[in-house]
Amino acid sequence: MRAQDTRTGTGHVVVIGGGIAGLAAAHRLLDRGVRVTVLEATDRVGGKLLPGEIAGARVDLGAESMLARRPEGVTLAREVGLGDQLQPPATATASLWTRGALRPMPKGHVMGVPGTASALSGVLSDEGLRRIEQDAELPRTEVGDDVAVGEFVAARLGREVVDRLVEPLLGGVYAGDAYRISLRSAVPQLFEAARTHDSLTEAVREIQARAAQNQQAGPVFMGIRGGIGQLPLAVAESVRARGAEIVTGAPVTELRREAHTGWRVVAEGQVLQADAVVLALPAPAAAALLRAEAPAAAAELATVEYASMALVTLAYRRSEIALPEGSGFLVPPVDGHTIKASTFASQKWGWIADENPDLLVLRTSVGRHGETEVLGRADGELVDVSRHDLREATGLDAAPVATRVTRWDDGLPQYPVGHHARVARIREHVGKLPGLAVCGAAYDGVGIPACIASAYAAVDQLGGDRGGPDSLITNPVRSPHGGAGE
Repeated sequence: MRAQDTRTGTGHVVVIGGGIAGLAAAHRLLDRGVRVTVLEATDRVGGKLLPGEIAGARVDLGAESMLARRPEGVTLAREVGLGDQLQPPATATASLWTRGALRPMPKGHVMGVPGTASALSGVLSDEGLRRIEQDAELPRTEVGDDVAVGEFVAARLGREVVDRLVEPLLGGVYAGDAYRISLRSAVPQLFEAARTHDSLTEAVREIQARAAQNQQAGPVFMGIRGGIGQLPLAVAESVRARGAEIVTGAPVTELRREAHTGWRVVAEGQVLQADAVVLALPAPAAAALLRAEAPAAAAELATVEYASMALVTLAYRRSEIALPEGSGFLVPPVDGHTIKASTFASQKWGWIADENPDLLVLRTSVGRHGETEVLGRADGELVDVSRHDLREATGLDAAPVATRVTRWDDGLPQYPVGHHARVARIREHVGKLPGLAVCGAAYDGVGIPACIASAYAAVDQLGGDRGGPDSLITNPVRSPHGGAGE
């Protein structure tokens, strides 16, 4: 579908970007009683949430779960009719493939940072365990305004903790380098605790004590029957049913602020007039659109780096293989293997096993920030290297009945030291333009709940502006589609 020339009166908001952040923004805007148009450059909505299939089995080809202890993702799923489809993982047991063996994932840590040395027994060497115990005797390490996760943890507990556990856990989220990733942005609860404790392990134990009080909150992660890729499809369906227009195949090429008519949005040569705009795009695309109206924000956005990765999905006949128990394993880069993780999807998600009793589906992930060589390989080579590493880790030697390689080029924004300050500067510059807000993974978190929260914050920012045409969000008009704003 192509965008049409649209001249509107008051109460029209254009959301640029149809990933989960953009769709969540549209969903929240409709609650405010305004008319909404979503423009998506590609031929589908959902961004990095992508449902697919392999050998007839439904699977996720992008993100596969969301954090359930943050409410935004689960709540939105329920609001769009997916409450009955929510499912936690069938198993919470995972492993580390390190020092030549699959070893149980340690418990009692915060993003790999232990509360006691004994928590990492079996994963670290005796020397590494003794180094952790020195934390209680070291003078306080000041974190200042921000510090790299790896740098700070290594100073307190030794590099082995970082290399064997923190690195693979952070890599699974950001596909980045723990020695560059911001502690303040990536593990904020640990950053805040480190500011008030002399001992890092003591800070971790306090975080764990608070978490123990909230255990009744339910599972840590949540999935959806049919795949987490069902979420953006359901949100899009709900948004359309409530009167919004979602236009795919409509890359926006120009965004300009006009003195008396709000915003002028050009998509595929067609012009839309908007009272307000929510920019829900990756940083480079947002920078390109903001150069004319917000050059300082564009310059900051242009500095955001991204990591690329690939997911290799494999399907096997269940009768031909046996996997270790658990949901899969992580791989520390220091061990020198190509894959960085593997998920035993049929064991992790009960709905996959129920729907496909004769198949075992698993997947591997390949690629970290700066690893250009491995991602330059052909799909068949990525399958071969994944099978090689799986054979070494698990003994899996059977031939798959089907394989798929899904590439996410520049898929994960990096949060280096000082990221929070950069985001603050971007928002300050954008905030000078009435009727404009930004949201998405480049700002406050790459997870699904974080992206949804950033979308809601963007809508709230528009509602907080005074004197601009977007004040309609604070004082909503009756929707032109028949619904009253709340």
